[in-house]
Amino acid sequence: MKRESANGAKNEARGGKVMTANRLRDGAVVYLANGGAWSERITDALIAATDAEVRALEDRAAADERALLVVETYLFDVDPKPDGPAPLSQRERIRAAGPTVGTDFGPPPPASRLTE
Repeated sequence: MKRESANGAKNEARGGKVMTANRLRDGAVVYLANGGAWSERITDALIAATDAEVRALEDRAAADERALLVVETYLFDVDPKPDGPAPLSQRERIRAAGPTVGTDFGPPPPASRLTE
């Protein structure tokens, strides 16, 4: 199976790595995607297959951490699939699936309302 790597080249599927983080603004799980954007959808994530591609993802993630866009960046292993990268670890499968608690409470109130 052919797939597109982080630099746009076609590679044989052999696994790879995806960069993830939490968006600082709201804590959402995000993945480094095309053009250096952070996406909430793992299907948008760039897959690094070579050492050079891994370094490029690490460099971009470090710059975005310094810019206070994201926190806790790290790479994890994936299996490239036609519909997007499939995380190999249970932890990353859970993170990619979304919150494991009810979301019916909505976002917390602004800090000013908490001190009234």
